[in-house]
Amino acid sequence: MAVLLVPVLLFEEWGWVPLAALAARLARLPLWARAENWLRNLPPWGALLAFFLPVLLLLPVKVLALFLFGRGHAASGVTVLIVAKLIGTAFVARIFQLVEGALMRIALFARWYPRWKAWKDRVLTLVRESRPWRVVRALNRRLARAWRRLREG
Repeated sequence: MAVLLVPVLLFEEWGWVPLAALAARLARLPLWARAENWLRNLPPWGALLAFFLPVLLLLPVKVLALFLFGRGHAASGVTVLIVAKLIGTAFVARIFQLVEGALMRIALFARWYPRWKAWKDRVLTLVRESRPWRVVRALNRRLARAWRRLREG
């Protein structure tokens, strides 16, 4: 099971902070800023609903991707899934930042979230300590150095 979740966990780990920061920039818009203030003041169960709302809203988009796959449009289906994942992660991460305090007032959430986070961190540590991960990281560093040397002339 964990092996199937590793790509999702890695993406979430990579994208959570930068995508949330990108979504936070929308707060420059007055309507968006009001929506964020409203989210910050939600009661715990309202915060939980707001946290899961993007997941529900993206469900039809994922069905569209399946439809595209079924019609033989694999590239379009993958593109729709990637865009949905990026947008979904950005909004879920930002909403979580805004409602985390309220969510922690829900006993079940407060009990299970630290366990989820600890499990996720253990899985990601195992992945990062694995030989394939280290080999790919070393290759990426070599490619980055070569690219810098190429650009600098």
